[in-house]
Amino acid sequence: MAIQIRHVLCPIDFSDVSRHALDHAVVLARHYDARLSVLHVHQLSMPVYGVSYMGPEGLQPIVLTDLERQQLLERLDTYVAADRAATDVEIETVLDETVNVADDILARARSSSVDLITLGTHGRSGFQRLVLGSIAEKVLRKACCPVLTVPPHAPDAVPRDGVSIQRILCPVDFSCSSRRALEYSASLAQGAHARLTVLHVLELPPDLSEFPYSGLAEYRNNQFQKARKHLSEAVKASVPPACPVDELLLVGRVHREILRVAADQGADLIAMGVQGRHAVDLMFFGSTANHVVREATCPVLTLRGERER
Repeated sequence: MAIQIRHVLCPIDFSDVSRHALDHAVVLARHYDARLSVLHVHQLSMPVYGVSYMGPEGLQPIVLTDLERQQLLERLDTYVAADRAATDVEIETVLDETVNVADDILARARSSSVDLITLGTHGRSGFQRLVLGSIAEKVLRKACCPVLTVPPHAPDAVPRDGVSIQRILCPVDFSCSSRRALEYSASLAQGAHARLTVLHVLELPPDLSEFPYSGLAEYRNNQFQKARKHLSEAVKASVPPACPVDELLLVGRVHREILRVAADQGADLIAMGVQGRHAVDLMFFGSTANHVVREATCPVLTLRGERER
């Protein structure tokens, strides 16, 4: 599967974190000859007085004045001026105003046929909460297109004239979403001339071979062999022969092993499928993806399976 990225959306809030994410968005847009939409969503405030004083009309949000709107548009243009001058990327600036920022980002992505959303995260202190209603969490959970989250301490996106990716880590669990992530990772690796590591982590009971129950060791061995076979089959089905790839099978806590391998290999990108989009698990956003996005020191690309879109 060859990646088709024609339109990148980068929501910003004028912080250093979003500036960092925008740098990555510009590099990717240039590499794929895509247009880039830089979106600022001004969150409308609600009046402090209640309905008993002003009636229902008193609860209408306070919109921007024409002057305030013009000042924000000028600030947006200033924010991207250096990128427009330094690259040939088609960059448009968009200003929306709404009460629900995350819903606006998602609606904009759908209506504009966006292929990739790139957004910054405010690090572990902000993402530690990851409660329902947080903007980044909702975008990650509901976006139909891939989402690239860029942590504040991720390496700079240089050089600007190419994708600075040499190592990609793709954890797989053999689900529909992880299969899509593997295909996407392989295409990205080929385009960037990067090396791909495909990782599967087994969470098995501890080795209790010294105890009387002798079936545990056999069970662990069978599970390991089955996983090795599934891993090899997944790589063979999704990764072209010309793509340099390593297969890695480990036992442990899934998110911890993903983060450890990413750190050990100096991964430039973690690409992973995400499940858990239904009402029963809205509070968890998939615990593995939750932990990885919160704690990774490199950008994380999350994708949903075709059936989950």
